[in-house]
Amino acid sequence: MTETTPKYYLLDTNILLHEPLAFLNFEEHNVVIPMVVLEELDNIKDRHKDVSREARVAIRSLEDALKDASPEEILAGVPLSRMQGAHHAEGTLAIFPDYQLKQTDSVLNLSENDHRIIQAALELQKKHSGTKVVLVTKDINMRLKAKGAGIKYVEDYRTDQLIDDIRFLSKGFVELEGDFWQNVGEVTSVQEGRETFHEVEREVLPTVFRNQYLIDETEHFAAKVVGYDKEHVRLHDLGFERMMSYHAWGIHPKNIYQAMAMNALLDPSIDLVILTGPAGSGKTLLALASALELVIEQGVYEKIIVTRNTPEIAESIGYLPGTEEEKMAPWLAAITDSLEVLHKHDESMDSSLNYIMNKANIQFKSLNFMRGRSIQNAIVLLDESQNLTASQLKTIITRCGTGTKIICSGNLAQIDSYYLTAVTSGLTYIVERFKDYPGSATVNLNGVVRSNLAQYAEENL
Repeated sequence: MTETTPKYYLLDTNILLHEPLAFLNFEEHNVVIPMVVLEELDNIKDRHKDVSREARVAIRSLEDALKDASPEEILAGVPLSRMQGAHHAEGTLAIFPDYQLKQTDSVLNLSENDHRIIQAALELQKKHSGTKVVLVTKDINMRLKAKGAGIKYVEDYRTDQLIDDIRFLSKGFVELEGDFWQNVGEVTSVQEGRETFHEVEREVLPTVFRNQYLIDETEHFAAKVVGYDKEHVRLHDLGFERMMSYHAWGIHPKNIYQAMAMNALLDPSIDLVILTGPAGSGKTLLALASALELVIEQGVYEKIIVTRNTPEIAESIGYLPGTEEEKMAPWLAAITDSLEVLHKHDESMDSSLNYIMNKANIQFKSLNFMRGRSIQNAIVLLDESQNLTASQLKTIITRCGTGTKIICSGNLAQIDSYYLTAVTSGLTYIVERFKDYPGSATVNLNGVVRSNLAQYAEENL
């Protein structure tokens, strides 16, 4: 067996739910779908769950790939190059008839679907002993069981994984050692109205991207990259003290990281702001305060739409009493908590909250009902986005029409999904994909500002 020999990749159901067209991403290798996977997709496609759409897309795509093949060809493997749009897929797609597997004392209990998939991989491994057979699943426990059952190669689906270690994820800023200006040779400065721009040699900042923030240890210098070429980097001089004096709806930054976040949040030219960081770092509070400032005080946007991933909601929201906003309220308590913080000194907080909810036209929406919409002139707050896949985030971001700003916030240390890790989260994916897009900015909010207790817990638990 050589590295150039086409391998066999057997896919679990969760791969096709994660990315319905995943079977086209294995280049010259052969893809095998067990029959039980088709059964699971069939069971999921009609449920009122967020993954039902992915199941339907996967079924239609598989049908498109196999529609002209005979039963014998489907079992042997149909060339994927036949499928329209399958530009890079040069291998084959086959269905494995796992219903033919016989239950014996020496195999896993075949009444469980996971066990049928594992046994199908074992049968393929036995049949193609001279070829590498890989079981691909996002279920960590299934990977362990498969290894224990004797499958030599078990992998996670990594096609949409852009980094191997979360430590390499872009923070959206660079903290430079010492005094920045001491390391700069030639510099050209230009005054444009009240703003100052500098052009420095590219060798001073070899790795940069647009809207990346720069700070140094002097606590005087703060800038943002607004452009670059092979020879120069153009910086917008923001000024450390000026950034620390920002305010939005009565909120001032407590550290330079919050100041960088507020710079991005309050800039209408930035359509996508991604806030990452630990619990208690101020992501939701800053996003909401900035949104209220832009909608009510500045009138840049017309409304605020608040949504988040709610795993249980797909099955339960329809049966809860009340409007969509009332049904969503328990899952969006973080937003109402933040609203209370912003108005805790008001004489009548309840009256203030009701007034602000109406004035800012704050709408609580379920993620499941965002598809098909075109959102105009609004700020979209997408909370807890670390629990979303790349395709789910794409669905939300592509809803944003003219004059809409989307703020995605999340803590990659608090992922609740069974199938996502910090490196495969959709939040990680968009941070990497959008880091050089001129209309987006990322800020990792270092440090917990909620309380000393919260900070100690984040660092020591």
